[in-house]
Amino acid sequence: QVQLVESGGGLVQAGGSLRLSCAASGLLFSRYAMGWFRQAPGKEREFVAFVGGISWSGGSTYYADSVKGRFTISRDNATNTVYLQMNRLTPEDTAVYYCAAARGGATSYPRSYDYWGQGPQVTVSS
Repeated sequence: QVQLVESGGGLVQAGGSLRLSCAASGLLFSRYAMGWFRQAPGKEREFVAFVGGISWSGGSTYYADSVKGRFTISRDNATNTVYLQMNRLTPEDTAVYYCAAARGGATSYPRSYDYWGQGPQVTVSS
């Protein structure tokens, strides 16, 4: 049974930082691309960042324009964990954040992901 368990959400002031973690189990973690997505109230789920698995460019990363330069995705294949370091947060970053795992390779399309976490809330106050 595959599980993705996220942690690290919460409330932060604008300009602050948070780090989300996503611990995976029940899958060959290193072979999966891992992505972060977010969904704000009344909006569709949107791509934030992904990091490829070992079979895809050695773990290359890709970011949405809205977070490029502020967010950093990383993975630790030894502990089956993917991270999202979020710096210089703004109220527009307020959303539920989801981590996801894709067998088929790194992509920014939610439909390409096979497993999803439960989604911690991140709230950025102005």
